[in-house]
Amino acid sequence: MTAPATAAVRRRIGVRGVVQGVGFRPFVHRLATEEGLSGFVTNHSGGVLVEVEGPPDGVERFCARLTRETPALAAVTGVDSTDLPVTGAADGFTIRASTTGGGRTVLPPDTATCVDCLRELADPGDRRHRHPFITCTHCGPRFTIVTALPYDRASTTMDTFPMCRACAAEYTDPGDRRFHAQPVACPACGPRLRLVPAAGSGVRPARDAEALAAARGLLAAGRIVAVKGVGGYHLACDATDAEAVTRLRSRKLRGGKPFAVMAADLAAVDRIGEAGPAERAELTGSRRPIVLLPRRDGGPLAAGVCPGSPHVGVMLPYTPVHTLLFGLPGDPPGPRLLVMTSGNRSGEPIVTDDGEAVARLAGLADAWLAHDRAISSPCDDSVLRVRPDGSRQVLRRSRGYVPRPLALPFEVPPTLAVGGDLKNAPCLGAGREAWFGPHIGDLGDLASLDALECAEATLRRLTGIGPERIAADRHPGYHSARWARRRAGGRDLHLVQHHHAHVASAMAEHALPDGARVIGVAFDGTGYGDDGTVWGGEVLLAGYDGFHRYAHLSPAPLPGGDAGVANPCRLALARLRAAGLPWDADLPSTAACTASERALLARQLERNVACVPASGMGRLFDAVSSLAGVCHRAGYEAQAALELEAQAARAWGADTGAYSFGTARGDGDALLLDPTPVLRSLITDLRRGTPRPVLAARFHRAVAAAVAEVCRRARRDTGAGTVALTGGVFANALLEGACSALLAADGFTVLRHTEVPPGDGGLALGQLVVAARRPSPAHNPE
Repeated sequence: MTAPATAAVRRRIGVRGVVQGVGFRPFVHRLATEEGLSGFVTNHSGGVLVEVEGPPDGVERFCARLTRETPALAAVTGVDSTDLPVTGAADGFTIRASTTGGGRTVLPPDTATCVDCLRELADPGDRRHRHPFITCTHCGPRFTIVTALPYDRASTTMDTFPMCRACAAEYTDPGDRRFHAQPVACPACGPRLRLVPAAGSGVRPARDAEALAAARGLLAAGRIVAVKGVGGYHLACDATDAEAVTRLRSRKLRGGKPFAVMAADLAAVDRIGEAGPAERAELTGSRRPIVLLPRRDGGPLAAGVCPGSPHVGVMLPYTPVHTLLFGLPGDPPGPRLLVMTSGNRSGEPIVTDDGEAVARLAGLADAWLAHDRAISSPCDDSVLRVRPDGSRQVLRRSRGYVPRPLALPFEVPPTLAVGGDLKNAPCLGAGREAWFGPHIGDLGDLASLDALECAEATLRRLTGIGPERIAADRHPGYHSARWARRRAGGRDLHLVQHHHAHVASAMAEHALPDGARVIGVAFDGTGYGDDGTVWGGEVLLAGYDGFHRYAHLSPAPLPGGDAGVANPCRLALARLRAAGLPWDADLPSTAACTASERALLARQLERNVACVPASGMGRLFDAVSSLAGVCHRAGYEAQAALELEAQAARAWGADTGAYSFGTARGDGDALLLDPTPVLRSLITDLRRGTPRPVLAARFHRAVAAAVAEVCRRARRDTGAGTVALTGGVFANALLEGACSALLAADGFTVLRHTEVPPGDGGLALGQLVVAARRPSPAHNPE
């Protein structure tokens, strides 16, 4: 007797997460076909919707494989499943046109060119041989070309390029790697390259392959070329050509700030930096960030690439244009190491529009390597370093990371946090997820505020979140806070203390629950304090809902306010005066200031004119850098501290000993860290002829020892056993490592930033979660 056939079932499945732009629909089509199921898959504004019908065992296998065998770029965060009446349809499985409506989905970041596309790019027999815009479902632009969701070609900047017959056939073939790959194109139908010469440069215009060859030739000849990437323009020159590097630094008014370098391959990387397995994995992964590597002595880099820095920031090519710029086998040789710095003038956001690039970068570039695929969302390069234990510390979270969401430890209402004025990056959150926008930079002009406006609009468009609350820094003079007030309208505006936001950012990144309490060590240069002074050397007993200032660095006058930061020698003299120490003529800081400068500074300090009390640890690093004779004038943010770290690194392996801070009780019962003993000891060592690296190492170890001691006292007083290390000073690898080691040895749980920057680039996440724990309405500051 024949067994009866098993009845069919039909199931609707909603998939949330990073499931658009990653080949998820083709993947679903393949699974359903292999299991012999009917139905359809479609994109919608909440993610991907699937209906399958067939034998129960086939449907069950399909559902299990759906989350187990996802495409490499996908990230499933949720699946909903509902049984439906069987329709009896037996017309196979199809991909339907996308639908619109409510809900939320997540677009993947831009992804480096995959191995398959690189192989085709170099294959003379492939129809995409040397195609500068080769891509597939596994790689290429996503965030920077999307204009709306659901993610379809019509909702990207590729909608102006109709597919040729061959590309259309691939796009509609379920068995093809380019099935529903929205940026798909080829030399016959895709974007085009062009070389635009600067006026008077003597460069001839060119297109396509000739444009690339001409650009490579210009770089080999020591010229500067503005290169359009996926998220904006770069300014490029030969990183081994000292004259070219000096010319670019002069034209861009870069001061001594290090340039990033793009290396042709890992062999070129090994010539200039020391990359271990973890660094190599970051360099070659799909994100392709700038990775900070210990600089190799005697390498071919021009001295002007990263003067005074212990590190060199290196990345590998991540677009086909970059790969072709270095050249394929048989091409005339060109530079294997290129300076690849953001295409902007110092202090401005990265340029994306072609016409704007020619105008704003006039005088900087000798030519522009442009193309006609528009960039919908600017996105600068991400920057990270790898710690000795192999963990990463993201210092700038942008291309490759944005717009991947961060999981939040508790529910938050729809909230926009705008960050601060330095290293600005906004953050939008709702429910249990938050999305950072790309790195914008410093908010110092109208163009940067326009970039903030654009980033916020893009986040709202991609997430569907309409913010009900706005969070910003308490500093009354911040451009970001003023923008937030205008943006708030009738919404709740929450002003969050700067260092509380830093600590809350670390807590949220590590998923500490609501109600948790930590010892938050928040060290940076400048943050507006509750008492109207400048904070920045803070030890806070903190939760999401508030904080107590347990300890801080003793303050010293900040002559000239923020403008005075460019003169570490003046900061050193102000710190000496606060410690009751004389400006002896043999001290490097004294000698670095002119007689008239010293006289003016003395009157300013005596009369307390434009001298806000400041307790920033970053400012102490600046002062010690000058006092040790390392850096007296700073051409960029944190230069003095960076060069002091570079000196310390040279003696770090030796047993140098450490200086010691004093402690005292200040107003409000806060514990004061007094650097006077440190300064006295350092001056004594100076007069003994102690080498600068030893001075710098002893200072770094003194700060770490002070952190450990204050945290021990806080634990005795409160029982708290978790320490969060946060703030821009903890981008200092030596200091963060020393603090972490001492605290861990003392039995503390240590929270260090990994995916969220420790500096102001991560500030918005802390603002967001602090605002979420406040009652509504709340229009007043903490």
